[in-house]
Amino acid sequence: MSTLAHIFEAEGIATIALGSIKSQIESTAPPRGLWCDFPLGRPLGVPGDPDFQHRVLATAFELLDSSEPIFAEYDVAISDDASEVLACPMPPRHDPDAHPAVDEANGLRPAYERAIAEYGNRMGAGRAVQADDITGAIEAFVRVVEGTPWKEAGIPGIPSRVSQDIRGYYETAALALSDHAPSAWAGTRWFLDHTEA
Repeated sequence: MSTLAHIFEAEGIATIALGSIKSQIESTAPPRGLWCDFPLGRPLGVPGDPDFQHRVLATAFELLDSSEPIFAEYDVAISDDASEVLACPMPPRHDPDAHPAVDEANGLRPAYERAIAEYGNRMGAGRAVQADDITGAIEAFVRVVEGTPWKEAGIPGIPSRVSQDIRGYYETAALALSDHAPSAWAGTRWFLDHTEA
């Protein structure tokens, strides 16, 4: 990001870099950098709070007044203290013959579709596995748990990317099931601690 900012600046285009990792933005030294002590993935801070987000942007745009390289810190920090737990009503079992994780993923599909319709697919499935293939991917991981070697289980892609799509599918569905935007890691804790996947 900072390298690209320097290239743009050399061509006369002013840039601002927002960073969530202080040491990274300090070491890469963009021409104008604003460190925001916010959870990763939330560069403008509080989801669903346009006033807060506009203040972050206004602070960033103020850096354009400097003709010299400048590094600033946003004056509000947002932390995830791991105390918030995401509470989502899980769908009841529908197919008692299916593995519980597969049945659960099928039951979450309507919530997933509602969240995609409202928020878009910025974090859901689709990088390695499409939403229609999530249950097949889960079945492949179930085979691994049951003893099938990884390379024979039929995992549809690089396992880490496939598992990230499964998690994204669940966390996207959770947005439609929850009554508020959870703290940054609440969705991850919910996925790891309260689902079958």
